[in-house]
Amino acid sequence: MMEEQAVINIRNVNYRYESDYVLKNINLSIPKGSFIGLVGPNGSGKSTLLKIILGLLKVQEGEIDLFGTPQQKFKEWERIGFVSQKANSFNTGFPATVSEVVMGGLAKKIGLFRRPGQKEKEAVEKAVKAVGMESFLKRNIGDLSGGQQQRVFIARAIVSQPSILILDEPTVGVDSQNVESFYRMLTYLNKELQMTLLLVTHDIGTITDKVTHVACLNKYLHFHGSMKQFIKLDEQQLSDLYGHGIRLLDHHHDH
Repeated sequence: MMEEQAVINIRNVNYRYESDYVLKNINLSIPKGSFIGLVGPNGSGKSTLLKIILGLLKVQEGEIDLFGTPQQKFKEWERIGFVSQKANSFNTGFPATVSEVVMGGLAKKIGLFRRPGQKEKEAVEKAVKAVGMESFLKRNIGDLSGGQQQRVFIARAIVSQPSILILDEPTVGVDSQNVESFYRMLTYLNKELQMTLLLVTHDIGTITDKVTHVACLNKYLHFHGSMKQFIKLDEQQLSDLYGHGIRLLDHHHDH
């Protein structure tokens, strides 16, 4: 086994809706332990790419390996955690506590009619602690702010200890004061818990001091490299990637 094996390896992937290509010749490798920011304008194919990785859409052309296994033979889907944008439009009237919502992430492991045991309860507490929500275990999910709910959904996604966590625009609906601490929490998952992260975001400026790699997608993969290489791009090059003017706000400050 190679130590530096890619968690996800995408080769020559094309995808089209009817005759229009939304993804063309995508080659992207996600190394173990990395924190990748996937950026691109609206309609650039980001959601389609996520759905293909997650097996929700079938690859039309090209190949994907997950943990070194061709996707069509891959069975260990619990190794991939996913938090969708839809987590934010959650029905806040739903009568469930934080603990119950996170326990839902273990439903497959526990089985349909078994009650969660001590091991499962400890896993829930550990996941909730990792996202800084341990004092809210008994609170109703509907009583929490958007940012707090989003942390709970991340806890639900990581309770089964996946190797990679994929997040689709996780800060939509999180107010600006809490975005910074939200990203700090993701950095903790990446660095301290050694979790590989793939984050889809519009918010390039905020992530510049958090992610290790950046992939710029707009039908084609226009850029894929380290954060250091990305920061060296000038505004003209960035605007060319996006097809419109863009400024890279630098949020480097000492924590």
